[in-house]
Amino acid sequence: MFFVDTLEYEGLGNRSYLAGGTDAAVVVDPPRDIDQVIAAAARRGVRIAFVAETHVHNDYVTGGLELARVTGARYLVPAGAHVSFSRTPVVDGDTVSVDEGVTLRAIATPGHTPHHTSYVLTEDGRDVAAFTGGSLLIGTVGRPDLVEPRLTGELARAQHASAHRLADELEDEVAVLPTHGFGSFCSSSQAEGDATTIGKERSANLALTLDVDAFVAQTLAGLDDVPAYYAHMGPANAAGPAPVDLTPPERADAEEIASRLAAGEWVVDLRSRTAFARGHVAGSFNFEGEGKLATYLAWLIPWGKPVTLLADTPGQIADAQRELARVGIDRPAAAATGDPAGWVRSGERLASFPRARFADLADVRERGDDVVVLDVRRDSERADGRIDGSVHIPVHELRGRIGEVPDGVVWVHCAGGMRAAIAASLLDAAGRAVVAVDDGFDAAAEAGLPLAGPDGTD
Repeated sequence: MFFVDTLEYEGLGNRSYLAGGTDAAVVVDPPRDIDQVIAAAARRGVRIAFVAETHVHNDYVTGGLELARVTGARYLVPAGAHVSFSRTPVVDGDTVSVDEGVTLRAIATPGHTPHHTSYVLTEDGRDVAAFTGGSLLIGTVGRPDLVEPRLTGELARAQHASAHRLADELEDEVAVLPTHGFGSFCSSSQAEGDATTIGKERSANLALTLDVDAFVAQTLAGLDDVPAYYAHMGPANAAGPAPVDLTPPERADAEEIASRLAAGEWVVDLRSRTAFARGHVAGSFNFEGEGKLATYLAWLIPWGKPVTLLADTPGQIADAQRELARVGIDRPAAAATGDPAGWVRSGERLASFPRARFADLADVRERGDDVVVLDVRRDSERADGRIDGSVHIPVHELRGRIGEVPDGVVWVHCAGGMRAAIAASLLDAAGRAVVAVDDGFDAAAEAGLPLAGPDGTD
């Protein structure tokens, strides 16, 4: 009897899979921190016989090479991927026997990358699941613009063909198990839902319901910003990532925190945005540990800049360290936990700034107070509606564009509060007076704030 276990990594919006039979299994697209994968196999009582990559990943550092080394598994990598390490190259149609009656078949599905390969799990000759990586996702496909701008149109057409090949070769009941699409920026559009099958995708996925020209036009029009750190992930994966070190970082006291700030290093506070606004080390930045920590911290930080982590507990530091290692931020320079009052030197005070709702913003504007409204959402979000008269700088561009923010008290908002908190901490560290709007954007209209619509009209 076959099994498939899903290993979910919510922060990056990705999944890995452990699948096999009674004695042996394959791991598909493993994360950098392989200890969790090994533990999952131990719980199943199976040997990891194969590790399979669907492609050279652009959004996270793989643990595949190290997992294969540690377990002795064969490392399956698409033959077209240019890598610098020994592996078992896989081409279209290749099959391997995972366990008695359980096989894995490779299907070339270019589009997300030129060499992308999906794998079909078969039990006793019957296809039961397709590991589709960044090809066919839930209601969408993987974006085709992460390899080379000149290839984007060609890869979008390849995505359409690959989706149709999967739909043509597999039966309706076959489970579709993608790596991306659960909040990942590798998805070409927002994926909806938690599970799907070939049959469901056949009737709902635009790659399978639109003709190729319409699909390509819609896909290219909907592509959003690419996180800056993606530029470092592909080369790291092609070179062969080093083993990850998750031992606790050096403990930092108030003097060291101050020294690292003075040296221009990043000090990142992982606490909730509520706690950060109430009191924090001046000059530190707020990236909540609960949320898309790795995505936004890796996106904004100058690559290679040392980072010191602050949190309530050592467990929060450990969780953050694990998540950051997945995107190549391998070792925090130092860390501190406990009472924030202990993070500042004697005689110094914690900094703070106010939080508010959109209703509060409506009140101050109605009183005629001179305030700056800063929208830090992405371009695509703002295109769907914005507060009239607001300034727009996406959060991932703000650090380099703070000088463009007009004078005055800055009321900063996003769609829900998390990115506004990041932006507020950047502005606060730069010496600006800031109010963090911690509210859903729908509340702006409910508060009576004048909105401009998608066409720019009121």
